[in-house]
Amino acid sequence: MIASFNQPQRQSKVGILVMFFYSLQKLVRVFFPLLVLFYVKSENLNLLLVIPGLFVGIALLAVFAYFQYLNFTFYIDEENEEFIISEGIFNKTKTAIQLEKIQQVNINQSLIQKIIGVYALEVDTAGSAKKEGSIKAISHNLALALKSRLLDNEKKVLQDYSLNLDVPPIASQEPKPFIKISLLTLLKIGITSNYLRSIGLLFLFYSYVQENLRNFSETDYLDGSQLDDFFATQSILRAVLIVGIILIAIVLVVNIVRTVVKFFDFTISKQKGSLLLSYGLFNTKGTIIKPEKVQITTITRNFFQRKMDILEIKIQQASSGELETKKDVTEIPGCNENEKNDILKLIFNTIPEKGVMMKPNWRRLGFSFFLGIIIPLSFYFGFGTYLEPLAFDYAFVAVGYTIFVAIILIFSYRNNRLFVSDNYINIQSGAWDVDNRIIEIGKIQAVTTSQLFWHKGPDIGSLTIHTAGGDVHFSLGNFTTVKNYVNLWLYTVETKNINWM
Repeated sequence: MIASFNQPQRQSKVGILVMFFYSLQKLVRVFFPLLVLFYVKSENLNLLLVIPGLFVGIALLAVFAYFQYLNFTFYIDEENEEFIISEGIFNKTKTAIQLEKIQQVNINQSLIQKIIGVYALEVDTAGSAKKEGSIKAISHNLALALKSRLLDNEKKVLQDYSLNLDVPPIASQEPKPFIKISLLTLLKIGITSNYLRSIGLLFLFYSYVQENLRNFSETDYLDGSQLDDFFATQSILRAVLIVGIILIAIVLVVNIVRTVVKFFDFTISKQKGSLLLSYGLFNTKGTIIKPEKVQITTITRNFFQRKMDILEIKIQQASSGELETKKDVTEIPGCNENEKNDILKLIFNTIPEKGVMMKPNWRRLGFSFFLGIIIPLSFYFGFGTYLEPLAFDYAFVAVGYTIFVAIILIFSYRNNRLFVSDNYINIQSGAWDVDNRIIEIGKIQAVTTSQLFWHKGPDIGSLTIHTAGGDVHFSLGNFTTVKNYVNLWLYTVETKNINWM
């Protein structure tokens, strides 16, 4: 069977099942709390009324999924160089995406799609807060060929770009990976990264469960009195140690599980000068990254990762806003030094040098101490002196907080550096996880410099570099040097013509 991209075509017929299950999933998420509440509160539940109602609802969802499939078509308008998607049941919509504006094409496979045997293809540009085009059910061969056409770097006009679904052409074959992240490496990443994120997830999960249990039973399953009883039967130091060990163990387990599930079987391949990433245990995701459209490349490493010779790379492409920038960051976990160099060579055609180094003024550290230590301790002593003297019984907590925050602020100041070479800017920051954000000078959109009036004497100021993938900051550097660099960067942007969109 031959499928041509220049003629409107529908998704795979089994896509009806995908749309049905997605619609069912959305309804269950919305109405599940109401259904549980109805079941718990209802004393005389008549199943003879509930079961027929469920069958009617399922039948309506099936009809809705069929019309979704019937009205969804896609094709490539070769004359206007546009990717056209038509969809809708009651409100028909037609989306036209210029091929040259396409930023990224992802081939994903959720658990439902994996069971049914189809893939989803998402098309993203830098001009919207959401994916401009999404095809939820096509075969793998068709997805590869369509992805290759949409991200054709050479932009050749193809007279006959068709796909034999029975015998896939060579152009649609998946390239061999040149980097493959092992399970052992993922375990190392899970142990050595994202502690704060895992703690935040734990607190969110606990708050959600506690709130829902309280709504149903009107009782707290873990209240303050239980914690007081626990600390009363233990010494303070021993109780804190036990709670700390339990929390660390849970965080490590959550971190490892999250990392392995998200990045399982992570492979990186080369395809027509682009990076092809594929990963995921239950939800398989495939992403193509064009090197010329990469805005910010961040290399992250901490002390333990340095000893294990692993690091993480985050790639930001053009986006339409700060929220999308954070959401669309592509992560590459667990690279070693050689693999990092291979990726940087593919993105920049070279390994960016750090160049000349600039340090922030010591006043940055002093201001951080004022905000992070002096102000909190002032509130603590004020509270203990005028409101509750018993607060001074826990003075050891204040001492521990002061020591911990002071260490964090000192390391953060020592690691904060601005490196400038002929073609690249590297801003280094972080206390434990040290980030190196690399920006190609020709891709700068705008530069903002600022100086408070009391900073004019010591000649210090701040710098913000704006790119299509987000902003980066450097505070309280030598302002004269910063302005000289800014003039040089703006001249470079004006004189060089770099395609980054």
